[in-house]
Formats: sequence, structure tokens, C-alpha cells
Amino acid sequence: MQPRQEDSVECARNCNAGWTFLVCALGPDSALRLAGVLAYAFLMRYVLGFDGGGTKTECVLMDETGAILARARSGASNPTTFGEDTSLGSLMQGAADALWAAGKSEQDVAYLVAGISGAGEPGMRWAVQSGLQPKFPNARICVTSDLVLSLAATGEIPSVVVIAGTGSAVLGRTAPAQLARAGGFGPVIGDPGSAYDIGRKAAAICVQKHLNNEAFPLGAKILAAFGWKFDEFLDQARAQPAAVFPKIFPVLANAAESGDAVAQALLTGGAEDLRDQAREVIEKLKLIDANFFLAKTGGVFDGSAFLNAEFDNMIREIAPMARIGPLPRSVAEAAAQLAREALTNPMVLDQS
Repeated sequence: MQPRQEDSVECARNCNAGWTFLVCALGPDSALRLAGVLAYAFLMRYVLGFDGGGTKTECVLMDETGAILARARSGASNPTTFGEDTSLGSLMQGAADALWAAGKSEQDVAYLVAGISGAGEPGMRWAVQSGLQPKFPNARICVTSDLVLSLAATGEIPSVVVIAGTGSAVLGRTAPAQLARAGGFGPVIGDPGSAYDIGRKAAAICVQKHLNNEAFPLGAKILAAFGWKFDEFLDQARAQPAAVFPKIFPVLANAAESGDAVAQALLTGGAEDLRDQAREVIEKLKLIDANFFLAKTGGVFDGSAFLNAEFDNMIREIAPMARIGPLPRSVAEAAAQLAREALTNPMVLDQS
């Protein structure tokens, strides 16, 4: 039986405790439900997910129900290329922006998962993880390669993910413990098909044309994009290749759309490099004749419709039954989801 309004009013007059008022006004069952909701909101746990690369870092703040509360973007966080301090600075900036947007603090974070390019080596992972721990005193922290989380973001088995941004790599799986990988070795050993690698090749052509005193319209566009004379361009490319070469890629993408033959050849070569890596993984996993999802992610695919279409055509020749498309969710979101699941279940990641 529901209490009458006059009973509720009388109870409110005679009771000093708020809980007693709730029991009288709402009835014991309703009051218990409301108290449970209030307690749950007060005890809500929050997680952070990161996708860190050689150009930018994306951060997602999620609560334990799976609701995304905020997203943020900060600078590059590849520790191999830019150092641990820069990596930690970008991760902390992304976290601070996301937490501020949701009215939360570092103390509210219960779990943090970061997928970072250049963090494939155990020593590098540990260095970044150790640097983050004091900043998030109540959180468990897992730092891993962005490759691992990109594959998780496909949401399917079997699947193959092709990453082409500042760096490049391919990873595939046919079962949770059966993996194959190609590339992802960094700019020194080689990231074929990456923005860095394609930009480096374009810079080499610029130098060659300049030394031979040949007219080179594409080279003029590259210099104009930076606002440099040739000598300054050469000095900067030698001193800061990681800052220069990837920024050449957008110039090539625009030129290719305008019909520039050299730009189109460079982008076709990049697509071929990515195809070769993908083929190695597809063949290793025996997926040539299989129906599987091949996901693409990274600024190379997003930034060049020409290269994107070329790559798709090349993959269809290798694996005609492959379903080609973008990742269904961002890597940062996949990282946050893994962190959320780890609140109640042990996290198992293949770090190889």
C-alpha cells in the first residue's frame, strides 16, 4: 500500500534524518532503490583509453557502464621517435583534457590502457607505464603496442588490420592465440607504405631534381607548403626527418588528385608496399580464399583517396573474399573498452 500524502508530510515534520524521510515519503522499497542508484553513482569507476602515434594521441574517457564521457586529442606520443618525456607529456595532456571536460580528476581513474606506436619493446612499455603510474595513483595501467589494440578494434576473428599513418604495420589473427605480423619496425629499419616512408621518397626525388637543375613542379609545391627555400628544406629534413617527411604526404595526396604523375606514382608505390605486407600476413594465416575482415586505419588511408582506392584494388586481387573497410571503432575507444572489461575480468593481451 502506498503511503498517503498527509502521512508523508507528517513524517517529514517529525524526522530529522534524510533517510527516514525517504522511507516515509517513498516507501521502503522505492527508497532502497533510490539509495542504490545514488550509491552506484557515487562509486562509479572510470577508465581511460589511448591511441598514441607519431603525429597525434587520442584519448577516450569511459565510465564502467560503457558510456563515453569525453574525447581528447594531443601531440605525438611515440617514445621511440620522440623520447619518453614527450610521450608522457602527450598522454598526460590528453588525459587532462578529457578529465576536465567530464569534471573528473586523475584520482577518479580506475584503469588505463594505452596503445602506443613504438611501445612494442618490453623496456619501452615499462618506461612509459612507470612514468604514468604516479599520475594515476588509484589506477591499474597497461601500456601495449597500438598494433595489438588495432586488431582488437576489428571486433572479429579472423581479421587483419593494416595500419598506415606516420608508421605502418599489418597484424592478423585467425584465433586468439594465432597471430601473424608484417612490418612495424620503425623509420630506421623501415615502415614501408607509411607517411614517413612515402614522404622520404618524395624528398629524395626533390634532391635529385635540384642537383640536376631540372624543373620539378611537385618539388615546388612541397617547398611552398613548408615555406622554405631548398637549402632550408634539406637542412630540416636531415635534422628532423620525423617532423618533415610525414608532412610531405598531404602535399602528395593533393597533387595526385590533380593528376600529378609523380605524386600518383609515389602513392601507388606506397599502396604496393602496404599490399605486400598484407599479403605476407594473409598467406601466413591461410586466408587467401577465406571470408575475413581486413580493416584499414591511419592517416595515409584517410588522407589519400587515390592511395586508398589503389590499395583496395590490389587486395581484391590477392584475397577476393576479403571484406575491406575502416575500423568499426577507434583504437582509443577499443583501449577504453578493454580497460572497462578489465575492471571485472583479468586482461589478457598478446604482447608479441
